[in-house]
Amino acid sequence: MRLDRDQNDFSKGSISSNILVLALPMTAAQLVNVLYSVVDRIYLGRLPGSSHLALTGLGVTIPIVSIIMGLANLCGTGGAPLCSICRGRGDDEEAERIMGNSFSLLMILGVAATAFFLALKTPILYLFGASTETFPYANDYMTIYLCGTLFVMISLGMNPFINSQGFGKIGMMTVVLGAAVNIILDPIFIFLFQMGVKGAALATVISQGLSAVWVLQFLTSRRALLRLRVKCLGMNRKRTGQIISLGLSGFFMNMTNSLVQVVCNATLQSYGGDLYVGIMTIINSLREVFIMPVHGLTNGSQPVAGFNYGAGLYGRVREAIRFSVIGTVLYAGLFWAAAMGVPGLLIRVFNNEPEVIAAGIPAMRIYFGLFILMSLQIAGQGVFVGLGRSKQAVFFSLLRKAVINAPLTVILPIWMGTTGVFVAEAVSQLIGGLACFATMYWTVYRPLGRMKDREPAAI
Repeated sequence: MRLDRDQNDFSKGSISSNILVLALPMTAAQLVNVLYSVVDRIYLGRLPGSSHLALTGLGVTIPIVSIIMGLANLCGTGGAPLCSICRGRGDDEEAERIMGNSFSLLMILGVAATAFFLALKTPILYLFGASTETFPYANDYMTIYLCGTLFVMISLGMNPFINSQGFGKIGMMTVVLGAAVNIILDPIFIFLFQMGVKGAALATVISQGLSAVWVLQFLTSRRALLRLRVKCLGMNRKRTGQIISLGLSGFFMNMTNSLVQVVCNATLQSYGGDLYVGIMTIINSLREVFIMPVHGLTNGSQPVAGFNYGAGLYGRVREAIRFSVIGTVLYAGLFWAAAMGVPGLLIRVFNNEPEVIAAGIPAMRIYFGLFILMSLQIAGQGVFVGLGRSKQAVFFSLLRKAVINAPLTVILPIWMGTTGVFVAEAVSQLIGGLACFATMYWTVYRPLGRMKDREPAAI
């Protein structure tokens, strides 16, 4: 146990090594995690005679999935950074109570979300862009998926507590295990058993269930530095308030993604029909895959920055910020080049229909035109979350999507048609990315440079 604590002491050793030890497995884990939904879309996009409608129907469910993930992030991204800060201060008892309160909150929110969406599933799916033709696919998928909501909540919401303790490889295995099972079960259920969309949903639920068991087994084992204990499950108002306050950033990020997706689907359905809703589903799938390394690097730096911030080592915090920002920008540049250079090749991974490719290529180039600037927002927002600055993190979560993107998605198509939906995303990347990064630089990075190590934090 002592050896593990020394190995996971982020105040020692190279900052870049500490971050990469966490970021690489976390990135791999998040990339694999995306395969849960992306692999479903790839298989369903090739269903004989109904690929177009099945893919569009699945796309309609994305906002609901995003909301459930947002509830998991509310607890995971809210509690895990607080645990890292407490570990840096040497207060493991409080760190365990934070983790226990986060778990209790997860369970409450998971049960409530399941009941709500099952009760109002039909009107919600139509509101989110379903048509008469695509509703049966969306309904079949969502009915089964919602039965596994608690599995999703546990695997996504509690895995950050594994990573925050420095066990990046264990955290990676959480999603590798589930995704591997999902990839195997998908073709069996979808094609062999001829279950179609229902098979994709069932494979996902089973896979998430196995991931949830893995997480709980580790966090209750002796190997964990911070253990999930029954005595820590009782919720404290102040502690729970701190978790929610910091977690609102991740929650609002998912909620605003859901809001924009709803607005996009409804607008595209109005101006372009099922074809363009399907194209947006493909674009969202590519975004989910290629943005994961950005999130992985940012999330990998949070425990390191938070630990050193709690320990009063501000020079190391600045070093962690520099490393994560530079890495984020370099990677974003690589994906931007691929999206601009070979968009047709990327679209064909999901669908080969000529009309989808013809309309999808220009849409994709517009949507990802300023992707590098969006990566700056993710990096800046990650710094705010890692250091416990909840207000700034929440503000910039709302700014880009809810304040800029959603209104423009409604307004611009009046003059630009379906193109306006994709232009709205590019504009939000420009304004949101620059505003978030500049604020982080002037209010966090620069002030940290004026502080001496181990003096009380003044920012």
